[in-house]
Amino acid sequence: MILCGVCLLGFSTAVVFDIVTRTLGTPWLWLQEVTSTFFIYGIFVGTAVATRRNDHLYLTAVAEALHGTARLIVEIVIRLVVLGVAFALVYFGYLNFLRGFSSFRMPSLTPIASLYAAIPLAGILVALFTIEQLVNGWRNGFDHPEPLEEPIEVKPIDSVASDGGAR
Repeated sequence: MILCGVCLLGFSTAVVFDIVTRTLGTPWLWLQEVTSTFFIYGIFVGTAVATRRNDHLYLTAVAEALHGTARLIVEIVIRLVVLGVAFALVYFGYLNFLRGFSSFRMPSLTPIASLYAAIPLAGILVALFTIEQLVNGWRNGFDHPEPLEEPIEVKPIDSVASDGGAR
């Protein structure tokens, strides 16, 4: 999660510096590369983090409606599908990574493989987190109800104005 925040902060900062330097008439051309790198790594690391938190795929809505053996089967099938996608990311991402050494980014002449490395990395993380969910689900079950949130008291506008906004 921290790595996602670092990527978002780096992306946003690079965009701001790119805008400022272009406005001043002295653009830093390498900022385009930095921006795209933070963006791509942020997307793929974010995919892995969302998989770990089970927030990324809406397939879970089907499973949450079920209970018992039916839920167990659906949860396992969903995670096996995700695991298959993770293995595809690793395999095809690695092939793309290897091909990336024949193309270069301008103006730094860095191999484009530096961007493609995010794909198999994300695949490895998604596979790891999916296997973790499978093991935890087999041991503890997949049916974990969400904790209820306590209702928040919201004062009407009239009472806030009458007591001077004091809390």
